[in-house]
Amino acid sequence: DHNKRAEQVFNNARKIDCAKFIKPRDIVAGNPKLNMAFVANLFNTLPGLDVLEEAELANLDFPETGSREARAFQLWINSLGLDPYVHNIFDDLRDGLVLLKVIDKINPGTVNWKRVNTNSPMHRIKQVENGNYAVEIGKELKFSLVGIGGVDIADGNETLTLALVWQLMRHHVLTVLKEVGGGAPVSEQQMIKWSNDLVQSSGKTTKMTGFKDSSLKTSQFFLDLVDAIRKGFVDWSLVHDPADEVNKCMDNAKLVINLSRKLGATIFLLPEDICEGKDKMILTFVGSLMAVGRKEGK
Repeated sequence: DHNKRAEQVFNNARKIDCAKFIKPRDIVAGNPKLNMAFVANLFNTLPGLDVLEEAELANLDFPETGSREARAFQLWINSLGLDPYVHNIFDDLRDGLVLLKVIDKINPGTVNWKRVNTNSPMHRIKQVENGNYAVEIGKELKFSLVGIGGVDIADGNETLTLALVWQLMRHHVLTVLKEVGGGAPVSEQQMIKWSNDLVQSSGKTTKMTGFKDSSLKTSQFFLDLVDAIRKGFVDWSLVHDPADEVNKCMDNAKLVINLSRKLGATIFLLPEDICEGKDKMILTFVGSLMAVGRKEGK
């Protein structure tokens, strides 16, 4: 009996919290969109795949398509540990739900979830409502959002979507840096001293003279810093030393960013930013590591 079997499938799905997209009658009716959503949810929850090795992880989670800023914003959003994972920053933000989750993550309690539409699949009108609410909160946070509305988010307008996401990321950077300073802005010299002192205390000899230090391009200092924050966290067999070629620097940068994410650091930069010595982006990276280190008593 199809109905009885579908009921059994539904009941088992409920036990693993995977019954949100479908009802037994949908399975029997063969609704293709709901069935696809159901199967995707099952795979996302219990994929049955082996845990990746460190070497495999080092080459994952770095978006390869889109503009550089779009890839950086996507990496940042995914480092927040939200559900769902963002694969395309324009398509996956259209319903406004991810934007609202980001806002609530970086400013807890800001979002009134009673106002948020969460049904999936979501009607376009509801998507626009969510987008409008995200813009409304952005304006309350003093963002410059003139001419940006929920319809632009729902349409996947790249320029206007990036304008909102950039201001969210900038707000988060400032929040993290204030947390590091105990509520007051922390100076660059304080960050540099903390990093050098911690690396030196772990018995390593690398150091940074400043955020424009060209030696940082190899990521070796950052790997030492991560290992100082949590001893034994770095698998040194995966590290290029010396990192005397561009591809080796890139491998090291990807590795240290992935390890930092596993530590709980929020990531505001791409591997290329480290390899090219982008000092402002490197400052945000050190700030994030400092925030994690302080939480671990370092």
